[in-house]
Amino acid sequence: MKLDALAQLLEKRLLSPMPGAKAHEPLRAYSIGNMSPKFEHKIPPKPGSVLILLYEDAGIIKFPLIKRPQYLGAHSGQISLPGGKAEAGEDAYQTALREGEEEIGIVQNQVSIAGKLSNFFVIPSNFIVTPVVAVTRFKPAFRPDDHEVEKIITGTIPDLIKSDSIKQKEIMVSGQFRMMAPHFEIEGEIVWGATAMMLNEFKSVLLELIV
Repeated sequence: MKLDALAQLLEKRLLSPMPGAKAHEPLRAYSIGNMSPKFEHKIPPKPGSVLILLYEDAGIIKFPLIKRPQYLGAHSGQISLPGGKAEAGEDAYQTALREGEEEIGIVQNQVSIAGKLSNFFVIPSNFIVTPVVAVTRFKPAFRPDDHEVEKIITGTIPDLIKSDSIKQKEIMVSGQFRMMAPHFEIEGEIVWGATAMMLNEFKSVLLELIV
C-alpha cells in the first residue's frame, strides 16, 4: 500500500475507538524472579506525547525510533518513539511535533497529523502519553539531538505487521529485576515496554486496514 492511501485510511480509522488495553496487555513485560520493580507516585501523571511519523522510502513505509543514551533515569538506554513532556499550553499534537523537531530534526510544516491512539500510562516515569500518528511526504533528513538521542533506528510497516513480529526474551531491568519482555526487534534492538505496547496498538489498527 502507498503512503497516501494508508494516510487516508488512518485519518478515518483514528476517529473511532481504539483497541486500547486489548492491544497493550499482550506486550506488557512481567517479572519472573523473586523481586519486582515497585513504583509509587505521589503526584498526578504528567502529560506527554510520542510521535509515530510515517514516510515512504524506496516504496516501503517506515517510521523512526530513537535509542536513549545511558543516564540516571527510568528509560536509560531504551528504544522509544520520539517524544516527551508537554509544555504549558500545548495540546498532544503540538507536543509530539515539537519533540520530533527537537529530538530528530523533523520539519514541522512538512508533517500532517493523521490522528492519535489511546492515551497510555507509563508507570515508571508517571506520564500519560498520547501516541500521535503523522505523515510526511518527504523523506526526512533526520538529525539526532546530541544529548537526548544516542542513535535513530528505523522500523517498517511490513515488519511491524508480520505474524511473527512479536518475540519473547528475558531481560534484566535496573541490574536486579528479571523480566520476561514481549518485544519487537528492530535493527537488532529490543523494543519493549511502553513503546512496544503502543506500537502493538498501532499494529492492531494497521491490520484492520491492510489485511
